[in-house]
Amino acid sequence: MHAYRSHSCADLTAGNAGENVRLSGWVHRVRDHGGVLFIDLRDHYGLTQVLCDPDSPVFEQVERVRAEWCIRIDGTVKARDESLVNSKISTGEIEVFIEDIEILGASGELPLQVFGDQEYPEETRLRYRYLDLRREKMQANMVLRSDVVASLRRRMWDAAFREFQTPIITASSPEGARDFLVPSRLHPGKFYALPQAPQQFKQLLMVSGFDKYFQIAPCFRDEDPRADRSPTDFYQLDLEMSFVTQQDVFDTIQPVLTGLFEEFGGKKSVDQEWPQISYKDAALWYGTDKPDLRNPLKMQVVSDHFAGSGFAIFAKLLEQEGTEIRAIPAPTGGSRKFCDRMNAFAQKEGLPGMGYIFWRDQGEGMEAAGPLAKNIGPERTEAIRQQLGLGVGDAAFFLGGKPRTFEAVAGKARNVIGNELNLTDTNRYAFAWIVDFPIYEKDPETGKIDFEHNPFSMPQGGMEALNGDPLDVLGYQYDLACNGYELVSGAIRNHKPEIMFKAFEIAGYGQDEVRKRFGGLVNAFQYGAPPHGGCAAGIDRIVMLLADESNIREVILFPMNQRAEDLMMSAPAEPQSDQLMELGLRVIPQD
Repeated sequence: MHAYRSHSCADLTAGNAGENVRLSGWVHRVRDHGGVLFIDLRDHYGLTQVLCDPDSPVFEQVERVRAEWCIRIDGTVKARDESLVNSKISTGEIEVFIEDIEILGASGELPLQVFGDQEYPEETRLRYRYLDLRREKMQANMVLRSDVVASLRRRMWDAAFREFQTPIITASSPEGARDFLVPSRLHPGKFYALPQAPQQFKQLLMVSGFDKYFQIAPCFRDEDPRADRSPTDFYQLDLEMSFVTQQDVFDTIQPVLTGLFEEFGGKKSVDQEWPQISYKDAALWYGTDKPDLRNPLKMQVVSDHFAGSGFAIFAKLLEQEGTEIRAIPAPTGGSRKFCDRMNAFAQKEGLPGMGYIFWRDQGEGMEAAGPLAKNIGPERTEAIRQQLGLGVGDAAFFLGGKPRTFEAVAGKARNVIGNELNLTDTNRYAFAWIVDFPIYEKDPETGKIDFEHNPFSMPQGGMEALNGDPLDVLGYQYDLACNGYELVSGAIRNHKPEIMFKAFEIAGYGQDEVRKRFGGLVNAFQYGAPPHGGCAAGIDRIVMLLADESNIREVILFPMNQRAEDLMMSAPAEPQSDQLMELGLRVIPQD
Protein backbone atom coordinates (compact mmCIF):
# COMPACT_ATOMS: atom_id res chain seq x y z
CA MET A 1 0.00 0.00 0.00
CA HIS A 2 1.14 3.55 -0.67
CA ALA A 3 2.97 5.26 2.20
CA TYR A 4 0.24 7.84 2.69
CA ARG A 5 -2.98 6.97 0.92
CA SER A 6 -4.78 4.43 -1.19
CA HIS A 7 -7.68 6.82 -1.88
CA SER A 8 -8.44 10.51 -1.56
CA CYS A 9 -11.02 11.72 0.96
CA ALA A 10 -13.57 12.04 -1.86
CA ASP A 11 -13.17 8.61 -3.46
CA LEU A 12 -14.85 6.02 -1.27
CA THR A 13 -18.40 4.83 -1.93
CA ALA A 14 -20.58 1.92 -0.84
CA GLY A 15 -18.81 -0.15 -3.49
CA ASN A 16 -15.66 -0.02 -1.34
CA ALA A 17 -17.36 -1.55 1.72
CA GLY A 18 -15.16 -4.19 3.37
CA GLU A 19 -11.91 -2.87 1.89
CA ASN A 20 -8.85 -1.93 3.91
CA VAL A 21 -7.85 1.60 2.95
CA ARG A 22 -5.33 4.27 3.86
CA LEU A 23 -6.28 7.96 3.98
CA SER A 24 -4.28 11.07 4.78
CA GLY A 25 -5.51 14.57 5.44
CA TRP A 26 -6.39 17.18 8.02
CA VAL A 27 -8.70 16.78 11.00
CA HIS A 28 -11.61 18.99 9.98
CA ARG A 29 -13.47 18.47 13.25
CA VAL A 30 -13.75 15.92 16.07
CA ARG A 31 -17.02 14.78 17.65
CA ASP A 32 -17.33 12.59 20.77
CA HIS A 33 -20.56 10.58 20.72
CA GLY A 34 -20.68 8.64 23.98
CA GLY A 35 -17.06 7.56 23.88
CA VAL A 36 -17.01 6.89 20.13
CA LEU A 37 -14.81 9.46 18.36
CA PHE A 38 -15.93 10.68 14.93
CA ILE A 39 -13.43 12.61 12.80
CA ASP A 40 -14.19 14.41 9.57
CA LEU A 41 -10.96 13.86 7.65
CA ARG A 42 -10.36 16.42 4.90
CA ASP A 43 -8.00 16.69 1.98
CA HIS A 44 -8.08 18.86 -1.14
CA TYR A 45 -10.71 16.63 -2.74
CA GLY A 46 -13.32 16.18 -0.03
CA LEU A 47 -14.32 14.75 3.36
CA THR A 48 -14.52 11.23 4.76
CA GLN A 49 -15.97 10.36 8.15
CA VAL A 50 -13.64 8.11 10.14
CA LEU A 51 -14.35 6.78 13.63
CA CYS A 52 -12.74 4.99 16.54
CA ASP A 53 -14.21 3.29 19.62
CA PRO A 54 -12.51 2.37 22.93
CA ASP A 55 -11.87 -1.20 21.69
CA SER A 56 -9.46 0.09 19.03
CA PRO A 57 -5.75 -0.39 19.85
CA VAL A 58 -5.08 3.23 18.79
CA PHE A 59 -7.98 4.84 20.66
CA GLU A 60 -5.68 6.78 23.02
CA GLN A 61 -3.74 8.18 20.07
CA VAL A 62 -6.95 9.19 18.31
CA GLU A 63 -8.11 10.93 21.50
CA ARG A 64 -5.09 13.25 21.26
CA VAL A 65 -5.80 14.66 17.80
CA ARG A 66 -7.19 18.14 17.42
CA ALA A 67 -8.50 20.30 14.63
CA GLU A 68 -6.07 20.77 11.71
CA TRP A 69 -3.67 18.05 12.78
CA CYS A 70 -2.37 16.29 9.68
CA ILE A 71 -2.79 12.51 10.09
CA ARG A 72 -2.70 9.19 8.26
CA ILE A 73 -5.19 6.47 9.13
CA ASP A 74 -5.61 2.86 8.08
CA GLY A 75 -9.02 1.30 8.43
CA THR A 76 -11.91 -0.72 7.10
CA VAL A 77 -14.66 0.79 4.99
CA LYS A 78 -18.18 0.12 6.23
CA ALA A 79 -21.49 1.10 4.63
CA ARG A 80 -23.65 3.43 6.70
CA ASP A 81 -27.20 2.55 7.63
CA GLU A 82 -29.59 4.07 5.12
CA SER A 83 -30.91 6.49 7.76
CA LEU A 84 -27.36 7.79 8.40
CA VAL A 85 -26.34 8.45 4.79
CA ASN A 86 -25.06 12.02 4.29
CA SER A 87 -26.10 13.07 0.79
CA LYS A 88 -24.21 16.38 1.05
CA ILE A 89 -20.79 14.75 0.53
CA SER A 90 -19.56 12.25 -2.05
CA THR A 91 -18.44 9.79 0.66
CA GLY A 92 -21.71 10.03 2.59
CA GLU A 93 -22.61 6.37 2.05
CA ILE A 94 -19.64 5.04 4.05
CA GLU A 95 -17.42 5.56 7.08
CA VAL A 96 -14.00 4.17 7.91
CA PHE A 97 -13.21 2.39 11.20
CA ILE A 98 -9.70 3.39 12.29
CA GLU A 99 -7.27 0.52 12.91
CA ASP A 100 -4.00 2.46 12.80
CA ILE A 101 -3.03 6.13 12.93
CA GLU A 102 0.13 8.17 12.33
CA ILE A 103 0.50 11.82 13.28
CA LEU A 104 2.09 13.45 10.24
CA GLY A 105 1.96 16.99 11.57
CA ALA A 106 0.52 18.23 14.85
CA SER A 107 -0.99 21.71 15.01
CA GLY A 108 -0.67 24.39 17.66
CA GLU A 109 -3.53 26.58 18.78
CA LEU A 110 -5.22 27.95 15.67
CA PRO A 111 -5.28 31.73 15.06
CA LEU A 112 -8.32 31.18 12.83
CA GLN A 113 -10.70 28.26 12.46
CA VAL A 114 -10.81 26.39 9.17
CA PHE A 115 -14.12 24.70 9.96
CA GLY A 116 -17.18 26.95 9.66
CA ASP A 117 -17.80 30.38 8.16
CA GLN A 118 -16.52 32.68 10.88
CA GLU A 119 -15.34 36.12 9.83
CA TYR A 120 -11.81 37.15 10.76
CA PRO A 121 -9.93 40.46 10.38
CA GLU A 122 -8.13 40.76 7.07
CA GLU A 123 -4.80 41.14 8.87
CA THR A 124 -5.28 37.73 10.54
CA ARG A 125 -6.35 36.08 7.30
CA LEU A 126 -3.36 37.40 5.35
CA ARG A 127 -0.80 36.72 8.07
CA TYR A 128 -1.97 33.09 8.26
CA ARG A 129 -2.97 32.79 4.62
CA TYR A 130 -1.97 29.08 4.48
CA LEU A 131 -4.70 28.40 7.07
CA ASP A 132 -7.18 30.73 5.39
CA LEU A 133 -6.64 28.87 2.11
CA ARG A 134 -7.66 25.59 3.75
CA ARG A 135 -11.21 26.91 4.10
CA GLU A 136 -13.80 25.48 1.75
CA LYS A 137 -14.68 28.75 0.02
CA MET A 138 -11.05 29.68 -0.57
CA GLN A 139 -10.24 26.22 -1.94
CA ALA A 140 -13.17 26.60 -4.35
CA ASN A 141 -12.05 30.08 -5.42
CA MET A 142 -8.51 28.98 -6.19
CA VAL A 143 -9.67 25.87 -8.06
CA LEU A 144 -11.97 28.14 -10.07
CA ARG A 145 -9.04 30.42 -10.85
CA SER A 146 -6.92 27.49 -12.05
CA ASP A 147 -9.76 26.16 -14.20
CA VAL A 148 -10.42 29.60 -15.70
CA VAL A 149 -6.77 29.98 -16.73
CA ALA A 150 -6.75 26.49 -18.25
CA SER A 151 -9.95 27.25 -20.17
CA LEU A 152 -8.56 30.54 -21.47
CA ARG A 153 -5.45 28.78 -22.74
CA ARG A 154 -7.51 26.14 -24.55
CA ARG A 155 -9.76 28.74 -26.10
CA MET A 156 -6.83 30.85 -27.33
CA TRP A 157 -5.09 27.82 -28.87
CA ASP A 158 -8.38 26.87 -30.52
CA ALA A 159 -8.50 30.39 -32.02
CA ALA A 160 -5.08 29.76 -33.68
CA PHE A 161 -3.04 31.84 -31.22
CA ARG A 162 0.40 30.78 -30.00
CA GLU A 163 1.68 31.39 -26.48
CA PHE A 164 4.99 33.23 -26.06
CA GLN A 165 6.73 34.45 -22.89
CA THR A 166 8.09 37.99 -22.75
CA PRO A 167 10.79 39.31 -20.35
CA ILE A 168 10.11 40.06 -16.69
CA ILE A 169 13.19 42.27 -16.25
CA THR A 170 13.06 45.11 -18.77
CA ALA A 171 13.17 48.88 -19.23
CA SER A 172 10.76 51.35 -17.66
CA SER A 173 7.72 52.09 -19.82
CA PRO A 174 4.80 54.40 -19.06
CA GLU A 175 1.57 52.42 -18.75
CA GLY A 176 -0.36 54.79 -16.52
CA ALA A 177 1.10 53.68 -13.18
CA ARG A 178 4.38 53.70 -11.25
CA ASP A 179 7.08 51.17 -12.05
CA PHE A 180 8.74 48.80 -9.66
CA LEU A 181 12.44 49.52 -10.24
CA VAL A 182 15.18 46.88 -9.94
CA PRO A 183 18.77 48.11 -9.40
CA SER A 184 21.46 46.63 -11.62
CA ARG A 185 24.55 45.19 -9.89
CA LEU A 186 26.55 45.04 -13.12
CA HIS A 187 25.63 48.59 -14.12
CA PRO A 188 25.78 50.72 -10.95
CA GLY A 189 23.33 53.60 -10.88
CA LYS A 190 21.12 52.06 -13.55
CA PHE A 191 17.79 50.31 -13.04
CA TYR A 192 15.62 47.75 -14.72
CA ALA A 193 11.87 47.78 -14.25
CA LEU A 194 9.32 45.04 -13.75
CA PRO A 195 6.91 45.29 -16.71
CA GLN A 196 3.60 47.03 -16.12
CA ALA A 197 2.42 44.99 -19.11
CA PRO A 198 4.11 43.19 -22.03
CA GLN A 199 2.98 46.09 -24.22
CA GLN A 200 6.14 46.90 -26.19
CA PHE A 201 7.30 43.29 -26.45
CA LYS A 202 4.02 42.05 -27.89
CA GLN A 203 4.11 44.83 -30.47
CA LEU A 204 7.67 43.84 -31.34
CA LEU A 205 6.45 40.26 -31.80
CA MET A 206 4.09 41.52 -34.49
CA VAL A 207 6.96 43.34 -36.19
CA SER A 208 8.87 40.04 -35.95
CA GLY A 209 6.24 38.35 -38.10
CA PHE A 210 4.31 36.35 -35.49
CA ASP A 211 0.70 36.83 -36.52
CA LYS A 212 -1.16 35.93 -33.31
CA TYR A 213 0.29 36.01 -29.81
CA PHE A 214 -1.14 35.42 -26.37
CA GLN A 215 0.26 35.00 -22.88
CA ILE A 216 -1.03 34.60 -19.32
CA ALA A 217 1.17 37.49 -18.28
CA PRO A 218 2.20 38.75 -14.86
CA CYS A 219 2.11 42.55 -14.67
CA PHE A 220 3.65 44.75 -11.98
CA ARG A 221 2.37 48.19 -11.02
CA ASP A 222 3.06 50.24 -7.91
CA GLU A 223 -0.54 51.35 -7.40
CA ASP A 224 -2.80 52.39 -4.58
CA PRO A 225 -4.94 49.38 -3.67
CA ARG A 226 -8.68 49.11 -4.27
CA ALA A 227 -11.18 46.35 -3.73
CA ASP A 228 -10.97 45.39 -7.42
CA ARG A 229 -7.23 45.99 -7.91
CA SER A 230 -4.05 44.51 -6.46
CA PRO A 231 -1.46 47.09 -5.30
CA THR A 232 1.55 45.21 -6.68
CA ASP A 233 0.99 42.54 -9.31
CA PHE A 234 -1.78 40.93 -11.30
CA TYR A 235 -2.27 38.54 -14.20
CA GLN A 236 -3.86 39.21 -17.54
CA LEU A 237 -4.72 37.36 -20.72
CA ASP A 238 -2.55 39.39 -23.08
CA LEU A 239 -3.04 39.10 -26.84
CA GLU A 240 -1.96 40.84 -30.03
CA MET A 241 -2.72 40.31 -33.74
CA SER A 242 -1.39 41.67 -37.02
CA PHE A 243 -3.40 43.04 -39.95
CA VAL A 244 -6.53 43.65 -37.88
CA THR A 245 -9.08 46.36 -37.34
CA GLN A 246 -10.75 47.26 -34.06
CA GLN A 247 -13.75 45.12 -34.94
CA ASP A 248 -11.49 42.12 -35.62
CA VAL A 249 -10.21 42.34 -32.03
CA PHE A 250 -13.78 42.49 -30.73
CA ASP A 251 -14.82 39.49 -32.85
CA THR A 252 -11.85 37.51 -31.53
CA ILE A 253 -12.16 38.09 -27.79
CA GLN A 254 -15.97 38.04 -27.54
CA PRO A 255 -16.46 34.28 -28.16
CA VAL A 256 -13.55 33.51 -25.80
CA LEU A 257 -15.08 35.44 -22.91
CA THR A 258 -18.66 34.46 -23.73
CA GLY A 259 -17.71 30.79 -23.61
CA LEU A 260 -15.71 31.30 -20.41
CA PHE A 261 -18.60 33.00 -18.58
CA GLU A 262 -21.06 30.40 -19.84
CA GLU A 263 -18.73 27.63 -18.60
CA PHE A 264 -18.12 29.07 -15.12
CA GLY A 265 -20.95 31.56 -14.56
CA GLY A 266 -23.33 29.11 -12.91
CA LYS A 267 -27.00 30.00 -13.28
CA LYS A 268 -26.35 33.55 -14.45
CA SER A 269 -27.12 34.29 -18.08
CA VAL A 270 -24.51 35.81 -20.39
CA ASP A 271 -25.58 38.64 -22.70
CA GLN A 272 -24.87 37.73 -26.33
CA GLU A 273 -25.16 41.30 -27.61
CA TRP A 274 -22.27 43.55 -26.58
CA PRO A 275 -23.16 47.16 -27.47
CA GLN A 276 -20.45 49.62 -28.49
CA ILE A 277 -20.80 52.87 -26.53
CA SER A 278 -18.65 55.93 -27.05
CA TYR A 279 -16.63 57.17 -24.09
CA LYS A 280 -18.54 60.46 -24.30
CA ASP A 281 -21.95 58.76 -24.15
CA ALA A 282 -20.85 56.42 -21.35
CA ALA A 283 -19.85 59.40 -19.22
CA LEU A 284 -23.15 61.15 -19.99
CA TRP A 285 -25.49 58.20 -19.52
CA TYR A 286 -23.73 56.30 -16.75
CA GLY A 287 -21.17 58.65 -15.16
CA THR A 288 -18.38 56.13 -15.77
CA ASP A 289 -16.46 54.39 -18.55
CA LYS A 290 -17.20 50.99 -16.97
CA PRO A 291 -21.01 51.01 -16.75
CA ASP A 292 -23.14 48.29 -15.22
CA LEU A 293 -25.70 47.64 -17.95
CA ARG A 294 -27.71 45.32 -15.73
CA ASN A 295 -29.07 48.61 -14.41
CA PRO A 296 -31.38 50.06 -17.12
CA LEU A 297 -31.17 53.68 -15.91
CA LYS A 298 -29.68 56.33 -18.22
CA MET A 299 -28.91 59.86 -17.16
CA GLN A 300 -30.01 62.73 -19.37
CA VAL A 301 -29.08 66.40 -19.76
CA VAL A 302 -31.98 68.61 -18.58
CA SER A 303 -30.23 71.99 -18.54
CA ASP A 304 -32.86 73.71 -20.70
CA HIS A 305 -35.54 73.14 -18.08
CA PHE A 306 -33.53 74.95 -15.40
CA ALA A 307 -32.04 77.82 -17.43
CA GLY A 308 -33.70 81.04 -16.26
CA SER A 309 -35.88 79.12 -13.81
CA GLY A 310 -36.91 79.98 -10.27
CA PHE A 311 -34.35 77.57 -8.86
CA ALA A 312 -31.55 80.08 -8.48
CA ILE A 313 -28.76 77.59 -7.67
CA PHE A 314 -29.07 75.77 -11.00
CA ALA A 315 -30.04 78.88 -12.97
CA LYS A 316 -26.90 80.77 -11.89
CA LEU A 317 -24.77 77.69 -12.32
CA LEU A 318 -25.82 77.43 -15.96
CA GLU A 319 -24.61 80.96 -16.61
CA GLN A 320 -21.05 79.64 -16.24
CA GLU A 321 -19.31 78.16 -19.26
CA GLY A 322 -19.11 74.38 -19.48
CA THR A 323 -21.81 73.61 -16.90
CA GLU A 324 -24.93 71.49 -17.24
CA ILE A 325 -27.66 69.81 -15.23
CA ARG A 326 -28.20 66.07 -15.45
CA ALA A 327 -31.11 63.98 -14.26
CA ILE A 328 -31.10 60.41 -13.00
CA PRO A 329 -34.55 58.85 -13.49
CA ALA A 330 -35.77 56.67 -10.61
CA PRO A 331 -38.83 54.59 -11.55
CA THR A 332 -40.79 53.55 -8.41
CA GLY A 333 -38.60 55.84 -6.28
CA GLY A 334 -41.32 58.43 -5.72
CA SER A 335 -41.37 58.72 -1.93
CA ARG A 336 -39.99 61.53 0.19
CA LYS A 337 -38.23 59.00 2.41
CA PHE A 338 -36.28 57.53 -0.50
CA CYS A 339 -35.53 60.96 -1.93
CA ASP A 340 -34.17 62.17 1.41
CA ARG A 341 -32.02 59.05 1.63
CA MET A 342 -30.48 59.74 -1.77
CA ASN A 343 -29.90 63.38 -0.83
CA ALA A 344 -28.01 62.17 2.25
CA PHE A 345 -25.98 59.82 0.03
CA ALA A 346 -24.83 62.77 -2.09
CA GLN A 347 -23.79 64.66 1.03
CA LYS A 348 -21.71 61.70 2.20
CA GLU A 349 -20.00 61.76 -1.19
CA GLY A 350 -18.94 65.36 -0.63
CA LEU A 351 -21.64 67.25 -2.53
CA PRO A 352 -23.98 69.81 -0.93
CA GLY A 353 -26.89 67.54 -1.80
CA MET A 354 -28.89 66.23 -4.72
CA GLY A 355 -32.07 67.90 -5.88
CA TYR A 356 -35.11 65.76 -6.58
CA ILE A 357 -38.68 65.77 -7.88
CA PHE A 358 -41.18 62.99 -7.31
CA TRP A 359 -44.61 62.52 -8.78
CA ARG A 360 -47.64 61.42 -6.76
CA ASP A 361 -51.35 60.90 -7.31
CA GLN A 362 -53.46 63.53 -5.55
CA GLY A 363 -56.81 62.02 -6.52
CA GLU A 364 -57.58 64.74 -9.05
CA GLY A 365 -54.46 64.06 -11.07
CA MET A 366 -50.71 63.77 -10.85
CA GLU A 367 -48.68 66.26 -8.81
CA ALA A 368 -44.96 66.99 -8.85
CA ALA A 369 -43.57 67.32 -5.32
CA GLY A 370 -40.31 68.35 -3.69
CA PRO A 371 -38.41 71.64 -3.31
CA LEU A 372 -37.33 71.75 -6.96
CA ALA A 373 -40.87 71.35 -8.23
CA LYS A 374 -42.04 74.32 -6.19
CA ASN A 375 -39.22 76.52 -7.48
CA ILE A 376 -39.44 75.80 -11.21
CA GLY A 377 -43.22 75.46 -11.56
CA PRO A 378 -45.58 72.91 -13.12
CA GLU A 379 -44.74 73.53 -16.79
CA ARG A 380 -41.04 72.83 -16.36
CA THR A 381 -41.60 69.83 -14.09
CA GLU A 382 -44.03 68.38 -16.62
CA ALA A 383 -41.50 68.85 -19.42
CA ILE A 384 -38.87 67.06 -17.32
CA ARG A 385 -41.26 64.20 -16.57
CA GLN A 386 -42.08 63.73 -20.23
CA GLN A 387 -38.41 63.85 -21.30
CA LEU A 388 -37.50 61.19 -18.74
CA GLY A 389 -40.58 59.04 -19.42
CA LEU A 390 -41.69 58.98 -15.78
CA GLY A 391 -45.10 58.79 -14.12
CA VAL A 392 -46.93 58.48 -10.81
CA GLY A 393 -44.75 56.89 -8.13
CA ASP A 394 -41.52 57.80 -9.90
CA ALA A 395 -38.77 60.29 -9.07
CA ALA A 396 -35.82 62.05 -10.65
CA PHE A 397 -32.57 63.27 -9.08
CA PHE A 398 -30.50 66.18 -10.32
CA LEU A 399 -26.83 67.19 -10.16
CA GLY A 400 -25.20 70.18 -11.76
CA GLY A 401 -21.90 71.88 -12.51
CA LYS A 402 -18.99 71.03 -14.76
CA PRO A 403 -19.47 67.35 -15.58
CA ARG A 404 -16.09 66.25 -14.23
CA THR A 405 -16.96 67.62 -10.80
CA PHE A 406 -20.08 65.51 -10.33
CA GLU A 407 -19.97 62.69 -12.92
CA ALA A 408 -18.40 60.12 -10.58
CA VAL A 409 -20.94 60.78 -7.82
CA ALA A 410 -23.77 60.70 -10.36
CA GLY A 411 -22.54 57.31 -11.55
CA LYS A 412 -22.47 55.97 -7.98
CA ALA A 413 -25.94 57.40 -7.33
CA ARG A 414 -27.26 55.66 -10.44
CA ASN A 415 -25.93 52.35 -9.12
CA VAL A 416 -27.42 52.91 -5.65
CA ILE A 417 -30.81 53.82 -7.14
CA GLY A 418 -30.77 50.73 -9.37
CA ASN A 419 -29.90 48.43 -6.47
CA GLU A 420 -32.25 49.92 -3.86
CA LEU A 421 -35.22 49.98 -6.22
CA ASN A 422 -34.48 46.42 -7.44
CA LEU A 423 -34.04 47.63 -11.00
CA THR A 424 -30.65 45.94 -11.47
CA ASP A 425 -30.83 42.37 -12.76
CA THR A 426 -28.19 40.57 -10.70
CA ASN A 427 -28.65 37.25 -12.49
CA ARG A 428 -26.76 38.12 -15.67
CA TYR A 429 -23.43 39.22 -17.05
CA ALA A 430 -23.87 42.35 -19.16
CA PHE A 431 -20.97 43.42 -21.40
CA ALA A 432 -20.34 46.66 -23.30
CA TRP A 433 -17.45 47.91 -25.41
CA ILE A 434 -16.47 51.49 -24.58
CA VAL A 435 -14.92 53.07 -27.68
CA ASP A 436 -13.76 56.41 -29.10
CA PHE A 437 -11.58 57.43 -26.17
CA PRO A 438 -10.00 60.89 -26.46
CA ILE A 439 -6.22 60.70 -26.82
CA TYR A 440 -5.48 64.06 -25.19
CA GLU A 441 -6.67 66.16 -22.27
CA LYS A 442 -5.91 69.71 -21.15
CA ASP A 443 -4.78 70.51 -17.63
CA PRO A 444 -7.40 73.02 -16.38
CA GLU A 445 -4.79 74.96 -14.39
CA THR A 446 -1.76 75.02 -16.70
CA GLY A 447 -3.50 74.56 -20.05
CA LYS A 448 -0.91 71.92 -20.96
CA ILE A 449 -1.96 69.19 -23.39
CA ASP A 450 -1.07 65.66 -22.29
CA PHE A 451 -2.14 62.10 -23.04
CA GLU A 452 -5.42 61.16 -21.42
CA HIS A 453 -5.17 57.51 -22.39
CA ASN A 454 -2.73 55.09 -24.03
CA PRO A 455 -0.09 57.05 -25.97
CA PHE A 456 0.53 54.09 -28.32
CA SER A 457 -3.02 54.13 -29.79
CA MET A 458 -3.51 54.94 -33.45
CA PRO A 459 -5.45 58.22 -33.76
CA GLN A 460 -8.65 57.96 -35.74
CA GLY A 461 -7.92 59.82 -38.95
CA GLY A 462 -4.16 59.31 -38.72
CA MET A 463 -1.82 62.24 -39.31
CA GLU A 464 -4.63 64.45 -40.61
CA ALA A 465 -6.47 64.25 -37.28
CA LEU A 466 -3.32 65.36 -35.42
CA ASN A 467 -3.20 68.60 -37.42
CA GLY A 468 -6.48 69.80 -35.88
CA ASP A 469 -7.59 70.51 -32.31
CA PRO A 470 -5.88 67.91 -30.08
CA LEU A 471 -8.91 67.72 -27.79
CA ASP A 472 -11.01 66.48 -30.73
CA VAL A 473 -8.65 63.60 -31.54
CA LEU A 474 -10.09 60.16 -30.75
CA GLY A 475 -8.08 56.97 -30.60
CA TYR A 476 -8.71 53.43 -31.70
CA GLN A 477 -8.75 52.49 -28.05
CA TYR A 478 -11.37 50.42 -26.28
CA ASP A 479 -12.33 48.92 -22.95
CA LEU A 480 -14.75 46.12 -22.18
CA ALA A 481 -17.00 46.66 -19.15
CA CYS A 482 -18.94 43.93 -17.39
CA ASN A 483 -21.29 44.49 -14.45
CA GLY A 484 -19.54 47.72 -13.48
CA TYR A 485 -15.94 46.48 -13.82
CA GLU A 486 -13.36 47.03 -16.54
CA LEU A 487 -12.37 43.56 -17.74
CA VAL A 488 -10.48 44.31 -20.95
CA SER A 489 -8.45 47.20 -22.30
CA GLY A 490 -6.80 47.46 -25.70
CA ALA A 491 -6.12 49.45 -28.84
CA ILE A 492 -5.13 49.42 -32.46
CA ARG A 493 -1.51 50.50 -32.23
CA ASN A 494 0.22 53.47 -33.75
CA HIS A 495 2.75 51.63 -35.94
CA LYS A 496 3.95 54.54 -38.09
CA PRO A 497 6.97 56.48 -36.73
CA GLU A 498 5.94 59.80 -38.27
CA ILE A 499 2.50 59.63 -36.65
CA MET A 500 4.03 58.53 -33.34
CA PHE A 501 6.48 61.47 -33.35
CA LYS A 502 3.66 63.91 -34.12
CA ALA A 503 1.40 62.44 -31.41
CA PHE A 504 4.11 62.81 -28.78
CA GLU A 505 5.09 66.27 -30.04
CA ILE A 506 1.56 67.51 -29.29
CA ALA A 507 2.01 66.31 -25.70
CA GLY A 508 5.35 68.11 -25.40
CA TYR A 509 7.78 65.25 -26.12
CA GLY A 510 10.46 65.87 -28.75
CA GLN A 511 11.82 63.19 -31.09
CA ASP A 512 14.96 62.73 -29.00
CA GLU A 513 12.87 62.05 -25.89
CA VAL A 514 10.66 59.58 -27.77
CA ARG A 515 13.69 57.75 -29.16
CA LYS A 516 15.27 57.65 -25.71
CA ARG A 517 12.17 56.27 -23.97
CA PHE A 518 10.79 54.01 -26.70
CA GLY A 519 13.86 53.33 -28.82
CA GLY A 520 13.06 49.66 -29.31
CA LEU A 521 9.65 50.35 -30.81
CA VAL A 522 10.69 53.39 -32.83
CA ASN A 523 13.61 51.53 -34.41
CA ALA A 524 11.51 48.45 -35.16
CA PHE A 525 8.76 50.48 -36.80
CA GLN A 526 11.25 51.69 -39.43
CA TYR A 527 11.61 48.17 -40.83
CA GLY A 528 8.20 47.33 -42.21
CA ALA A 529 5.86 47.27 -39.22
CA PRO A 530 2.43 45.74 -39.93
CA PRO A 531 -0.81 47.29 -38.70
CA HIS A 532 -1.59 45.52 -35.43
CA GLY A 533 -3.71 45.67 -32.31
CA GLY A 534 -4.85 43.68 -29.36
CA CYS A 535 -6.04 43.80 -25.80
CA ALA A 536 -5.56 42.39 -22.32
CA ALA A 537 -8.18 40.85 -20.03
CA GLY A 538 -7.69 40.99 -16.26
CA ILE A 539 -7.75 37.42 -14.98
CA ASP A 540 -8.02 38.34 -11.29
CA ARG A 541 -11.05 40.52 -11.97
CA ILE A 542 -12.70 37.93 -14.22
CA VAL A 543 -12.36 35.28 -11.50
CA MET A 544 -13.66 37.75 -8.91
CA LEU A 545 -16.84 38.18 -10.96
CA LEU A 546 -17.25 34.46 -11.60
CA ALA A 547 -16.72 33.68 -7.89
CA ASP A 548 -19.27 36.37 -7.00
CA GLU A 549 -16.75 38.11 -4.73
CA SER A 550 -16.54 41.86 -4.13
CA ASN A 551 -12.84 41.93 -3.16
CA ILE A 552 -10.07 40.79 -5.49
CA ARG A 553 -8.00 39.43 -2.60
CA GLU A 554 -10.54 36.60 -2.29
CA VAL A 555 -9.32 35.11 -5.59
CA ILE A 556 -5.55 35.70 -5.26
CA LEU A 557 -3.49 33.05 -3.49
CA PHE A 558 -1.14 35.30 -1.54
CA PRO A 559 -2.29 38.93 -1.83
CA MET A 560 -0.87 42.04 -0.25
CA ASN A 561 -2.86 44.07 2.28
CA GLN A 562 -4.19 47.58 1.73
CA ARG A 563 -0.73 49.03 2.47
CA ALA A 564 0.97 46.79 -0.10
CA GLU A 565 2.51 44.60 2.63
CA ASP A 566 2.92 40.83 2.68
CA LEU A 567 2.22 40.12 6.35
CA MET A 568 2.99 36.43 5.98
CA MET A 569 6.46 36.86 4.42
CA SER A 570 7.23 40.24 6.09
CA ALA A 571 7.69 42.12 2.84
CA PRO A 572 8.80 44.72 2.02
CA ALA A 573 11.83 44.34 4.28
CA GLU A 574 14.95 46.37 4.92
CA PRO A 575 17.90 45.21 2.79
CA GLN A 576 21.13 43.99 4.30
CA SER A 577 23.98 46.52 4.30
CA ASP A 578 26.18 44.27 2.13
CA GLN A 579 23.36 44.07 -0.44
CA LEU A 580 23.21 47.86 -0.64
CA MET A 581 26.98 48.14 -0.93
CA GLU A 582 27.06 45.60 -3.75
CA LEU A 583 24.44 47.63 -5.63
CA GLY A 584 26.04 50.99 -4.84
CA LEU A 585 22.88 52.21 -3.09
CA ARG A 586 22.20 54.13 0.09
CA VAL A 587 18.86 54.43 1.87
CA ILE A 588 17.99 57.99 2.86
CA PRO A 589 15.96 58.02 6.11
CA GLN A 590 12.48 59.50 5.74
CA ASP A 591 11.32 62.14 8.20
